[in-house]
Amino acid sequence: MATGNSVSYKDCSEEVSTVDLEIVQAKTLVEGSPWRVFRWRRGQAHYSGWYWAATTGGHVVYESRLELARLLLADFDPRVVAIAAQPFCVTAESRGERRRHVPDFLLLDAEGAVTVVNVKPAEQLARPKVAAALAWADELFTVRGWRHEVWSGTSPTTLANVRFLAAYRYPDRVDAAMVSWLERQVTTDAFLGELESGWPDRAADVRAAALHLVWRGRFRVELEVSLSAATVLERAA
Repeated sequence: MATGNSVSYKDCSEEVSTVDLEIVQAKTLVEGSPWRVFRWRRGQAHYSGWYWAATTGGHVVYESRLELARLLLADFDPRVVAIAAQPFCVTAESRGERRRHVPDFLLLDAEGAVTVVNVKPAEQLARPKVAAALAWADELFTVRGWRHEVWSGTSPTTLANVRFLAAYRYPDRVDAAMVSWLERQVTTDAFLGELESGWPDRAADVRAAALHLVWRGRFRVELEVSLSAATVLERAA
């Protein structure tokens, strides 16, 4: 049944389509192009750019450092199988007024669950206009059966660790044979430093392979403690 709430999106060739929110498929949205056109200019207030995501095997755009931080966490999350930035523009009725909203990210997990993410600095959340817009978006997406997340940051240590691990996300920049060996041989908890000491002539290769496997979710580490030789690698179930 049509609700009057519509979603407009661009496909990979920039062609615009509009469908009812109740029937639009998340898979269609993650395969499209960002709704807004991104521009970069000297002196702009926001830090924008493109991030190469291992999850998608391609670049995902972001408009601020805070958005980049959330994008890193999404790419690191083994449950996430698709990421789209500025995925659509939703238009809906609210108290007799037509409202429009473009969320920052859409995440799709392996079981088909959808999370719509709005990234906002914590100091903006108390502003009545921002709070009302986010509450409206939350109600709209919840009724659709999608999870709505308002994200303002995480602990500095966790973010620093994920940023560090992101350097090892590229599969073509680690020794594939070492990755395969570690994945087969390390079946119980192990200290990163002990693994490196077992291969004194190839410690850097071991470290890169082990941290690549952390990025891929094969090993788990404690993210609230800075990574070091004492870091324990836990075999993921």
